[in-house]
Amino acid sequence: MRLTKYTHSCVRLERPGGGALVIDPGVWSEARALHGADAILVTHEHADHVDVLRLKGIGAPVYAPRGADFGGLLDVIEVEPDEEFSAAGFHITAHGGRHARIYGDLPDCANLGYLIDERLYHPGDSLHVPEKPVETLFVPVQASWLRTSEAIDFVRAVKPERAYGIHDAQINERGLHSVNGWLDEEAGGCYRWVPPGASLPCSER
Repeated sequence: MRLTKYTHSCVRLERPGGGALVIDPGVWSEARALHGADAILVTHEHADHVDVLRLKGIGAPVYAPRGADFGGLLDVIEVEPDEEFSAAGFHITAHGGRHARIYGDLPDCANLGYLIDERLYHPGDSLHVPEKPVETLFVPVQASWLRTSEAIDFVRAVKPERAYGIHDAQINERGLHSVNGWLDEEAGGCYRWVPPGASLPCSER
């Protein structure tokens, strides 16, 4: 399996010989992330995680949480928390259920983290810790709902073999350097930031 990280929270997974799965292709992610995609996973309804107009004509199945609001513009296969299903040849389990709290009760929308092939976990906009072991964790590094200490605690709680930063499009280079430094120092030595467009085998540390 090979992964490519695109801008913000978009990740593409590919199997040798076929099978391309794209997670959270939002309005800031590159269009090429979707080229030849066999299936798309959407963690929640926010535009930085789902470009509705781009996906509308993609011709591949789109999986999203039950109750997500796409303005009636996108047909999706609805997924419930704890549901297991297959997409693009990958085995997927849905975890969590709600978006992380920002302020007060808003936004309160459906959010699912996806555990893929019992190995890779993409949490979307949440810090829900799955009850199963995780080899590769995608960890949000900056958001209005997130503190750096919480990102560090999330990695420590999951205890992955490796962790890669996502959710980083709204942070400048100086801030990114600082956050990456803290995660590298405090998260147990498993953390690495991958620049947009870079690919690596899932077994690489």
